Amino acid sequence: MKRAGLRGIFVTGTDTNIGKTVLSAALMCRYRPVMPVRYWKPVQTGSPEDDDTAVVRQLAACSDAEIHGRGIRLPRPLSPHLSARLANVRVEIAKVREMAVPGSGWIVEGAGGVLVPLNEQELMIDLIADLGLAAVVAARSSLGTINHTLLTVEALRARSIPVAGVVMIGEPNAENRRAIEDRARVTVLGEMPRFPVLSSDALNDWAQRDLDPNSMLQGFLQ
Repeated sequence: MKRAGLRGIFVTGTDTNIGKTVLSAALMCRYRPVMPVRYWKPVQTGSPEDDDTAVVRQLAACSDAEIHGRGIRLPRPLSPHLSARLANVRVEIAKVREMAVPGSGWIVEGAGGVLVPLNEQELMIDLIADLGLAAVVAARSSLGTINHTLLTVEALRARSIPVAGVVMIGEPNAENRRAIEDRARVTVLGEMPRFPVLSSDALNDWAQRDLDPNSMLQGFLQ
């Protein structure tokens, strides 16, 4: 049940600093010509120095209507539960849900990986389940990614969260891609490079050409 009334995808990762924000911007670029899309970062730590919403706005050349700015903003660049504790606040899924705006075309970005704690009881994966969104997993292409990606997919499926696909980030690795697709039974939707110069034009060109070429995410966004 989609308690928040959202249709879309939740971009999560196998680790922190994996490339979720750039991937979220690329997804905005990829699907903007197809349908109205909107980005949301419900929980941000390290704010205001770290501002993933501003990065997506710039990289995807977003209009104000394509950005949902509400969310929990925490000053320390730590796990949400710890950053919140040090700020004397509490991150709760019920509060996050109240900030959601019902509708379709949502690209929601998490903080860290799926088992990152939000508070003493709730994890990021519980937020994904509560919002009723399918997950897109950002994964490194390098050594270690098979284990990390399979663990992430297994955790999502254990909570009946649909896995819409995986995007591998870094130098292409055909063996790792094959292992993830075969063993996790998922589709790799694209292999995003580490751009020598990360610009809006470069990201848009890659997204239009190489991200989700078979439009597998469209059904989750509509």
